[in-house]
Amino acid sequence: MPVPDAPVTGAPTDSSAPPAGGPARPSQLDPAIAARLRRSADGLVAAVVRQHDSGEVLMVAWMDDEALHRTLTTGRATYWSRSRQEYWVKGATSGHHQYVRSVALDCDGDAVLVSVEQVGAACHTGHRTCFFEELPVTGADAS
Repeated sequence: MPVPDAPVTGAPTDSSAPPAGGPARPSQLDPAIAARLRRSADGLVAAVVRQHDSGEVLMVAWMDDEALHRTLTTGRATYWSRSRQEYWVKGATSGHHQYVRSVALDCDGDAVLVSVEQVGAACHTGHRTCFFEELPVTGADAS
């Protein structure tokens, strides 16, 4: 059974809401980048992760300003765990690393596209991608 990725460093577990429109936790993220982010009420933006050369969508995770800063400055995909309330680097314990090739901010500033070199499975279930279960599409225009 695959081993979930463990956090690399904790953060205070204060669950109070962040200031409106601002980061939930202190960060060293470039202020020009931080100003462009439109965060959720809990200070997060969605991180859509894809394989850099094929475009295969691997997973979706969450980043706050500091996780984005760490991702941009270390080249290792770093996320914020909503359930554990701490940062985690993909592959720190599982060995299923994500080496960052590029990061793009979407037009609304509420999501980032992280292009990675995925080593091993991206999904905690052991699958290559988290999107392995197709759902039926039965709309009139579905082919």
